[in-house]
Amino acid sequence: MTEVGVGPWDGPWPDDPRYDPELLRDGDRRNVVDTYRYWSLDAIVADLDTRRHPFHVVIENWQHDHNIGSIVRTANAFAAAEIHIVGRRRWNRRGAMVTDRYQHVRHHADVAAFGTWADAAGLEVVAIDNVPGAEPIERASLPRECALVFGQEGPGLSSEMIGLCSRVLAISQFGSTRSINVGAAAAVAMHAWIREHAEI
Repeated sequence: MTEVGVGPWDGPWPDDPRYDPELLRDGDRRNVVDTYRYWSLDAIVADLDTRRHPFHVVIENWQHDHNIGSIVRTANAFAAAEIHIVGRRRWNRRGAMVTDRYQHVRHHADVAAFGTWADAAGLEVVAIDNVPGAEPIERASLPRECALVFGQEGPGLSSEMIGLCSRVLAISQFGSTRSINVGAAAAVAMHAWIREHAEI
């Protein structure tokens, strides 16, 4: 089996404070891009903080959905500003593959608490759910500063959360299934924001 990452540092150690002495000594087998090899966790987070995108990812967590970790991983890949967990504080981190360590994750006890925070932050809250009356995301323009809200696998978003949102967008589907996996839907929606607003 091919090992991931790099082994111990070869040659004189760099004096850059971003490097972690233990990683230099033992090697860096983390799932990070090459730019961040041997960097400490704090150094990576600090660097990401200088270039995060101004969209937030919001996940309702009432049923301990196993897809939350996948959504968090995608939010990290697209450098979301923050991740918000609404409802239960605990969530299944396995699918995140430790990417949550590099993100700012904020908890809100309920929809009302999140709504108060979003209003104070001046963010437009946009639901992603295939409910009647939803606008096709393929024809929509997403706000640059916004919160994209995702629900649970199966039941989708709560009526209270949909009521909080200014718009509801749906991903167009053409097959026989009623819905796509919420982790996949989140990736499609975040990438729609990237296509419209990110500097490539």
